[in-house]
Amino acid sequence: MKTLVRHLAVLVAAAVAVLLFGWLRGEWDPMHRWNRAFGDTAFILIALTMALGPIVALLPRASPVLPWRRELGIYSGVAATVHTAIVFIGWFGLDLWRLSGFAFHPTLQRYVLAEHGLGLANWIGLFALVPAIGLALISNDRAFALFGPRTWKWLQSAASAVWILVVLHAGYFLLMHFLHYHRPDPPANPVTWFVVGLTLSVQVLRWCATYVVWQRAHRSRDKTPRVALDVT
Repeated sequence: MKTLVRHLAVLVAAAVAVLLFGWLRGEWDPMHRWNRAFGDTAFILIALTMALGPIVALLPRASPVLPWRRELGIYSGVAATVHTAIVFIGWFGLDLWRLSGFAFHPTLQRYVLAEHGLGLANWIGLFALVPAIGLALISNDRAFALFGPRTWKWLQSAASAVWILVVLHAGYFLLMHFLHYHRPDPPANPVTWFVVGLTLSVQVLRWCATYVVWQRAHRSRDKTPRVALDVT
């Protein structure tokens, strides 16, 4: 029952976030408006997923919130999948060359590289999406029982790599892609600095939690009685 409640709560919150981000970009082209709405929602959900562990490490009494990581991660993957589908179909027309930053040159009659950072950023996003979907699929008790605690936890540790790839992907589109000296500036993105602040906050939390856990382990080793070995 608790799992169902968490699913419903995160799903409703994600839907509200998508609508809010879409409303904030009401003057944008519909394709960019909704692909960014789903992308921003996916980013916030994975940021919260990555923040809960460090929060509990710093504040052990907050441990009841830890199970929410599963549902946050699952719906982050769902939102990211929708974001990718909108981009691939609506922006690039199912064309992998365009997705990779190439454009067809009518004179040369072949594809040429037109957007130097676009392809790399898109493929980084795709490389993040594949393990994110995998992690979402095993974020349940049945997978936990199948793999066992150690293997399941090791597989879930891939979330850190997904987080890094997502930050790189989002950072490019938030801060670099739409800035061209030969094009007019696009409409201001209303969530740019919110996402930047959220990213930095999560990273600071992770670094602080790593330090605190290391300190606890160090103190625990110091308190362990050391018995001299008799080698005579």
